[in-house]
Amino acid sequence: MSEVPVLVSHTLCPYVQRAAIALTEKGVPFERIYVDLSNKPEWFQQISPLGKVPVLKVGEESLFESAAIVEYLEDVYQNPLHPGDPIKRAQHRAYMEMGSNILNGIGGLYNAPDEAAFAAKAKELRQRFERLEADLGEGPFFAGETFTLVDAVFGPIFRYFDVFDEIGDFGVLTGLEKVARWRKALSERQSIKDAVTTEYPALLRAFLQKRNSHIAKLAA
Repeated sequence: MSEVPVLVSHTLCPYVQRAAIALTEKGVPFERIYVDLSNKPEWFQQISPLGKVPVLKVGEESLFESAAIVEYLEDVYQNPLHPGDPIKRAQHRAYMEMGSNILNGIGGLYNAPDEAAFAAKAKELRQRFERLEADLGEGPFFAGETFTLVDAVFGPIFRYFDVFDEIGDFGVLTGLEKVARWRKALSERQSIKDAVTTEYPALLRAFLQKRNSHIAKLAA
């Protein structure tokens, strides 16, 4: 086994993206292999107890869960992406968890079966981003001039809205100026661009169109 870390991935997974972004920001060379989560190979099931990606293979060891992976990267590699101050570091971890909560909300949005349920999920997401709007500073990133793991979490979140915006105006981010500025800065960051393949927008749209949901009707 090569000592170069191997990131086991899925083409659409935002949790994989945050690990890839962290690796890139730290300047860590890594390999990337993709698995089909609808037809999981036996070797993958052996190293992923929950049957999910990402998994980071380091030598003979395998790490699962994105939060554990990025904390391992913080422990082992240079170019820290967490603040040095313990209070701020804990706050950043909390905002990373907020990002995971927002991802769950995005899943609820694209799985909402009808217009009423969709509107309710969009409203919930709007409330989360309104809180972020109130908490953000002048940017360009979450913590100002310094790119952190919170940015690595939210880059993949905003990427969903790049595709959503092509389908319709759901009102989730409308009028949130600080959020818009943050979103733009993250979209221009090379590590975030490189965290997905060029086929990502088309793959995400195809994924949405296959849902038995309100957004599938809008995307058709």
